[in-house]
Amino acid sequence: MTGDTTARGTASSPTAVMGGAPGGDGAVQDQVTIRMPAEGAYLSVLRTATAGLAARLDFTLDEIEDLRIAVDEACGMLLAQAAPSAELECDFTLGEDRMNIAVSTSASQPRPPARDTFAWTVLSALAGSADAWVGPGDRVTVMLRKVRDSSRPG
Repeated sequence: MTGDTTARGTASSPTAVMGGAPGGDGAVQDQVTIRMPAEGAYLSVLRTATAGLAARLDFTLDEIEDLRIAVDEACGMLLAQAAPSAELECDFTLGEDRMNIAVSTSASQPRPPARDTFAWTVLSALAGSADAWVGPGDRVTVMLRKVRDSSRPG
């Protein structure tokens, strides 16, 4: 993926990087990272990538849609506080029956999203589990973890 300019007019190139590791017993099969300008106009790229990767892991259509909505909601939480000209980074870690999605951006006044909101409750329900933190370099991260329903004990 490449791009020429952002809506702000600054040069930027959305990028996607993919790597792999041995699979089996829930071990990491693939790692996919997508970086793009922290702007709402690019969120459709992440929703599409989320759906494609979840389908690759045989998630159900309902699980795929839940993940698409969860990624969109997590990005919305982060875009609200993204620093000017910041990038949004999305790291997908794929296991045999699970997907971890870490969405992050740098912020001028970083703070993790409030967990006592309706939006956080919905996000946690859609993703299976969710977490958020502020890391080095004023980077705010929202982590989503989803295990394929068909792999859970009955």
